[in-house]
Amino acid sequence: MTAIESGRVVAVVGTGTMGQGIAQVALVAGHPVRLYDAVPGRAEQAVTALAGRLGRLVEKGRLDAAARDAAVARLHPAADLAELADSALVVEAVLEQLPVKRELFAALEDIVSDDCLLATNTSSLSVTAVAGALRVPGRLVGLHFFNPAPLLPLVEVVSGFATDEEAALTAFETARAWGKTPVRCADTPGFVVNRIARPYYAEAFRVYEEGAADPATIDAVLRECGGFPMGPFELTDLIGQDVNEAVTRSVWESFFQDVRFTPSLAQRRLVESGRLGRKSGRGWFPYGEDAPPVQARTAGPAPAPSSITVQGELFAADSLPGLIEEAGIEVLFKEDAVPGHPGWIELSDGTRLFLSDGSAADDADMPVIHFDLALDYRTATRIALAPAARVDEAALNEAVGLFQALGKDVSVIADIPGMIVTRTVAMLVDFALDAAARAVAAPEDIDTAMRLGVNYPRGPLDWGKELGARWVLDALEALHEEYPTGRYAPSQALRRLAVAQEEREEQGGHGEDDGHGEDGAS
Repeated sequence: MTAIESGRVVAVVGTGTMGQGIAQVALVAGHPVRLYDAVPGRAEQAVTALAGRLGRLVEKGRLDAAARDAAVARLHPAADLAELADSALVVEAVLEQLPVKRELFAALEDIVSDDCLLATNTSSLSVTAVAGALRVPGRLVGLHFFNPAPLLPLVEVVSGFATDEEAALTAFETARAWGKTPVRCADTPGFVVNRIARPYYAEAFRVYEEGAADPATIDAVLRECGGFPMGPFELTDLIGQDVNEAVTRSVWESFFQDVRFTPSLAQRRLVESGRLGRKSGRGWFPYGEDAPPVQARTAGPAPAPSSITVQGELFAADSLPGLIEEAGIEVLFKEDAVPGHPGWIELSDGTRLFLSDGSAADDADMPVIHFDLALDYRTATRIALAPAARVDEAALNEAVGLFQALGKDVSVIADIPGMIVTRTVAMLVDFALDAAARAVAAPEDIDTAMRLGVNYPRGPLDWGKELGARWVLDALEALHEEYPTGRYAPSQALRRLAVAQEEREEQGGHGEDDGHGEDGAS
């Protein structure tokens, strides 16, 4: 199956930011484009706005003037839906309301030819439901662009229950011909990105609601330790708290109020108060010229220890001893820890520093400080520490000084199971494995979608492969024990993968683990 030829008409219904963005993508790809909006005058305004956008691309050297002039000549407003009759593809970007979309497509079906491909840009509604009232439901597919559509490469190509394979393949190849990176996915709540990304917001909000850290500190830890480009609080302020909360609520309700997708009460209150983020001048943080800067909580300077002892394996944090030695701190090694069990860094007074594993530091019967998971301990610029109540101030200061000697800012947070990055990444990995096992999308498409759609530093399946299924499973089981509500109950896909990895290890490591499970892509 091939893409829709560039000379054929593409129509876009709805001329908001997303509609204009999709129209620009089709225009630059060489299609004649017709814009329609139910509000009189909006289509004409959109044509003028798009001509201005293309002009700015010329000014920036991203488009030559001749190509701009040709594109503008191919762009036309439509005063009536009937003017879309010769379209090869119609993409809707109207209100995110099922009745509105169904009514639009029913009207279009009486106008366009039977071989015209119909596409919805919905981000949270069922593609199957949108197509449900059509005479030919097989030709409707989801084409979920990400905002801003001209810049972000990802497009989720969503097959509804009745979508013909030919229609999905045509949509996929068309998106690719437009210079996008399409991924195929099934019609499940949230598709790929909005389904798997829920823990990134939910876990941060939960850490805040439990009083373990403030929003600025949580954001800083996820950025500077976890490697994410934006923290969830600043990101939802950018998206709009009402928009983000509505997607979360839609996914939760579509999954019959599955506890894993439970919305945040704190975010609900933010929406109710009208603090919607940047667009309203205040969300989690204040905005505007007079807004005071919001800083993460960072520990003051502390003296570094002259030596530490490493006992056992540090697994995901196994680069730390080398970094500590590079900082001029003596590292002593003891090998009498139980093989396969987490090791620790021991301070001079016997306080032990463990990589966060989903449990609380206070669960141990000795002075313990947990440090959070990092994407890369060498490049991380911040580390979070969570001390147990029995840890004295001198030991905590020594731990702070240890990481400061490695060039890290240190944020001390309250003792909370799984801390910040550990619980977030463990949940993202599990959600991704579960989605792959349920055939929401192919494993490679899941990782591609999360990297390109929300700019994650690594695909969650790739990250899980490095951490190991057993590490992720142990972290979630510990969280599930701390919070026995089902929210952190590991998926069957994760359990199967952990067992398969252990069996391979027992057999001498024969066969390479693909990180997805033997039936993860089925």
